[in-house]
Amino acid sequence: MTPEHYDLIVIGSGPGGASLAYKLASTGKRILMLERGDYLPRSRENWDAKTVFVDATYQAKEIWYGADGRSFHPGLHYYVGGNSKVYGSALFRLRERDFDELQHKDGISPAWPIRYDAFAPYYAEAERLFHVHGERGEDPTEPPSRTPYPFPPVTHAPRIQELNDGLLDLGLHPFHLPLGILLDERDGKPTPTSTCIRCDTFDGFPCATNGKADAQVICVDPALADYPNLTLRTNAYVSKLETDPSGKKVTRVHVTRKGQHEAFSADIVVVACGALSSALLLLRSANDRHPNGLANGSCQVGRNYMRHNQSVLMALTRKPIDVIFQKTLAVSDYYFGADDWEYPLGLIQMLAKTHPAQIRGEALPAWLEWMPSLPFEQMARHSMGFWLSSEDLPRPENRIMYDGEKVVLDLHENNMEAHHRLKKKLEHLLSNTGFHSVLLEQSLYLGKDIPIAGTAHQAGTARFGLDPASSVLDLDCRTHEVDNLYLADASFFPSIGAVNPTLTIIANALRIAERIGERLGAKPAPIA
Repeated sequence: MTPEHYDLIVIGSGPGGASLAYKLASTGKRILMLERGDYLPRSRENWDAKTVFVDATYQAKEIWYGADGRSFHPGLHYYVGGNSKVYGSALFRLRERDFDELQHKDGISPAWPIRYDAFAPYYAEAERLFHVHGERGEDPTEPPSRTPYPFPPVTHAPRIQELNDGLLDLGLHPFHLPLGILLDERDGKPTPTSTCIRCDTFDGFPCATNGKADAQVICVDPALADYPNLTLRTNAYVSKLETDPSGKKVTRVHVTRKGQHEAFSADIVVVACGALSSALLLLRSANDRHPNGLANGSCQVGRNYMRHNQSVLMALTRKPIDVIFQKTLAVSDYYFGADDWEYPLGLIQMLAKTHPAQIRGEALPAWLEWMPSLPFEQMARHSMGFWLSSEDLPRPENRIMYDGEKVVLDLHENNMEAHHRLKKKLEHLLSNTGFHSVLLEQSLYLGKDIPIAGTAHQAGTARFGLDPASSVLDLDCRTHEVDNLYLADASFFPSIGAVNPTLTIIANALRIAERIGERLGAKPAPIA
């Protein structure tokens, strides 16, 4: 049976795949988007901390294994929009120096084969597309930009402004967190719209009112509404990519959908399942011409996995933090080093409110000893949340593997001293700004007792480069070995920096969409 043929197949509807499909939909070419999951149901449970964090209702149920044989559920979300359905919408550009070689205490963060200037116009396009709110000039490590943010920053609540002012008094440069969020601009100040009424459940929650700029809301739904040449098939698990006898062209995309096998073909195939799942798809697609996995002659597919060294910290203060939306502030003064440390430390950014169910779900004795008389509701009222990210260096031994039956994720921590020092910096800052507190560490995913389950900020499993012997993709993110196969997620990262990777994923997807448009003989319309 001849498979249904398209000009382009995009596998995955997260930020990379959705942005690429959105841009190319304007060409009129026949595009098929395949999404493993379905639309995430919109309900009041989307706003329930127990449902989201404690019960992990929206998280993937599949079982993976660590190198030690212990099983875990990966922190992945299979829905239209991908992991962006539960992301916190912090949309940073990588710093200009992140594209260069950087020395860390534990090793080298390698230079990218192309530099910041090549990404700059696509960063601007990505910021427009995802409604990024921010303020140029506040962030001391911000890379150059010819344009302002498309929307003004989200205003600090009074207590967050108090923290901002205290940090300024210490000689630091706090800045408004760049956020992708759909807001009304009233009297020059961004305020939540009537549809975005639960901003205390913005970070890590699915947005029941579609007020968050995620890949479904921004790209998938508008493209489906405007372009009949785009087709979305949900609940479509891509099991394997088949090539022609030469191994140089993908000829069939094999799909399991509602228990049935389906097959499709396209002139060009784009894999955008997320760095871990994209690598797994290539490994599952091994054949006689690609015995180690599709496009894996370099043996680099699945290797060099990075996910940031990350901590979620809750500061409990004596004075209540009566704030609905506190995720507006970040500090990058220690990004490339400090007076007492010559190596990069990383980024400090605020999180949304911690909810009583999250505290109850952890129930750490230290929290209860510090405030034994306060119920969980009151503890949440006295809390401020912070997300700390330090660079995780690419190591070939950090990898995802597939043996034909099970998935194994092998992870060896590195560069942790920088991260521990960053925590100490935050403790010092809070103490010296009058926010006297006890700083307590939370789990990235409640109920998960091994750190590899936290797969947020996954990157690097199919790096791009000039040398096919040491990279999987060329500079346009086309595989070196398969002419019509591209990747459009964070797989291509040679290093990860210390800022959230989503905006770079989107910018790169928009960049390679133009290259694919050229191959298809159609120029996509610019994003206004």
